[in-house]
Amino acid sequence: MTKQKYKIDLAGQQAECEANYLRIMKLLPDMNCIDRREFGVELAGSMPVAIRITVTERCKYTTMLKVSQLQAPLSQWASAPSFVLRVYHDAQMAEVIAFEHHHRLRARYDYPNANMYHSDEKAQLNLFLGEWLSYCLRFGRTLNNPSDSSVCQVSSK
Repeated sequence: MTKQKYKIDLAGQQAECEANYLRIMKLLPDMNCIDRREFGVELAGSMPVAIRITVTERCKYTTMLKVSQLQAPLSQWASAPSFVLRVYHDAQMAEVIAFEHHHRLRARYDYPNANMYHSDEKAQLNLFLGEWLSYCLRFGRTLNNPSDSSVCQVSSK
């Protein structure tokens, strides 16, 4: 029996990145003027945790963001999620480019591989990001001390 290679579902991945763009724009609609936003999310069976979205780089057509859970979960077996995203404003897409300490993610991996990534690791991370952002939109709450910080002013040009 021959094993089939993983085939990239480009249309599906683009749709997920487009949906993630809409989700991130709901959470940070003013990313062109705000450096950071924090909000709380209640996780099942635990205390609320803070989520931070930080703008790390702005370019003409793209913005780099770091989206992370500030407190670690109660389990010693799982780390708090931390994503680095590239937001493409012209294409209206947002994709995961790093997750926790994993950088330079490829669209497809041979399996098995040295890092034990799944064949579709990047697609799975974009799906996980979508689920996580959806959860934040549904259960996120404003914190008492807003952490938004302005870096730009509306120009009259």
